[in-house]
Amino acid sequence: MTRRMPPLNALRAFEAAARNGSLTRAGQELSVTQGAVSRFVAQLEDWFGLPLCIRTRRGIETTPEGEAYAAALTLAFDQIEAQTRRLRERPADNLLRIKLPPTFAIRWLVPRLARFHALNRHVDVQITTSHQAVDFEREDIDVCIHSGARPLPGVACQRLFGEILLPVCSPGLFRKTAPPRQATELRHHVLLCSMHRPDDWPLWFAQAGVADIDGNNGLKFENSALACQAAIDELGIVIAQRAFVEDDLRAGRLIAPLALRTVTPNAYYLAHAGARRPMALIELFERWIVAEAAVMEEAGALPFAAPAAPANAPRPHRGAGQQRNRA
Repeated sequence: MTRRMPPLNALRAFEAAARNGSLTRAGQELSVTQGAVSRFVAQLEDWFGLPLCIRTRRGIETTPEGEAYAAALTLAFDQIEAQTRRLRERPADNLLRIKLPPTFAIRWLVPRLARFHALNRHVDVQITTSHQAVDFEREDIDVCIHSGARPLPGVACQRLFGEILLPVCSPGLFRKTAPPRQATELRHHVLLCSMHRPDDWPLWFAQAGVADIDGNNGLKFENSALACQAAIDELGIVIAQRAFVEDDLRAGRLIAPLALRTVTPNAYYLAHAGARRPMALIELFERWIVAEAAVMEEAGALPFAAPAAPANAPRPHRGAGQQRNRA
């Protein structure tokens, strides 16, 4: 089949000119003169027999036909560029590229990664953290960790564990005051949260039957990992996901002063696109991370000891490191 296509240089010149809104900037991008870009655009307009852009004193403006065509060209060139990069930068056979949320990486995967490396020293792991959803078609990613109420559509997903919310804090927060025994007593404490998870405190308070405390009216952090570290450093009480504080609870760095746990509809999934990916490495990593998640879930079924109040401790009051939360 013979393709009826305009000259490639003319397509590149027009796409760059339309995207930049300037013949001059298009020339700089393509390393040619402004005059050369102008001639290529004119050549493309002659090929179609209609104007694609209008020259103005400030640059160029595309016609409706030119705007639609330029958008299609940009998409096509983006896809060509992405596929070209993949071919030029083909990963080594032993490289596994993982994308996952920052808190999952910092508080769950990285502390366990030494065990994976000890068992699979031939595998090089490359970790990228982001809150953005993965796009396997456009990103150089082999597997990702997805968080949501449902698995990612169109890709293979393996559920790892669900979400259980609970308030936790440092035991040092209660050297001079008794820990809260009821959810309503949290109004006397600084509450910590992640800006990416504004629903966690409201969900927990709703299950506790408390409507007049705003859990998001305390200290806010960019992600849950920072909020948890703030709790360890005695800044206040954080609403945490059990999976990400399990080790700290076991070690005594954090305590859970209240028994209420809130199960959300969300879960964490390992996802991969299959096909063009290093399946042997993906299956190896999948078996390992599923086993790690199962060990954590089994350990999480064991109860934690409740924190003891200091002798003759007064009830919680507003003081240094504490504040009253307003509804």
